[in-house]
Amino acid sequence: MTDSLPHQAGPPEDPGPPAEGRRRMIRRRSLTLLTIVLLIGIPAGYLVISANQSRDSGREKEAKYAATGMTEGWPSKLQRRIYELPVPVPSDEVAYYETNNWKTSRLYVQFETTGAGLDAFLAGLGVDRDALEKGRIAISDRAQQITGWEFGGSGAWWGLVNEQPNPAPTHDVVVNMHNPDYPMVYVVSRTVP
Repeated sequence: MTDSLPHQAGPPEDPGPPAEGRRRMIRRRSLTLLTIVLLIGIPAGYLVISANQSRDSGREKEAKYAATGMTEGWPSKLQRRIYELPVPVPSDEVAYYETNNWKTSRLYVQFETTGAGLDAFLAGLGVDRDALEKGRIAISDRAQQITGWEFGGSGAWWGLVNEQPNPAPTHDVVVNMHNPDYPMVYVVSRTVP
């Protein structure tokens, strides 16, 4: 006798394990990709950012040192110490410019100060107001061209040259006393290396 049993298919396929295996594979690949990004991408990004910052810094330095004329702001403490320039506090309109070559280094500085500030500045140079000579333009034409300073016209000009033995710097000073309460001071300090 033949069984007339309905045809039974084999056991139904278990969809659980292959789908789970696929999820694990995707998760493993995702973790591998994330690891690659963290180990390679972040340091590479850091290097790109660092290179750009370094390049920008170099451009700023190049622009600073290629500039001709005065730079607004105070010279560094080191510059003031080397060139023995005691810029007084308070001072406004402070600007400076430095040049160096194998023979001479110069720091050009300008500032507006008070009468007491002028006295403090001169005392820092080792002189006083009596050393200033009316009408004396102690700063050379060459230095005026470099800085853009002009000492003609209606200024009440006073000047002095403070020569010191090497290695101390020499100071060429011009003061505009048009407003004695707020004199404008121009100074060139030069040293021989």
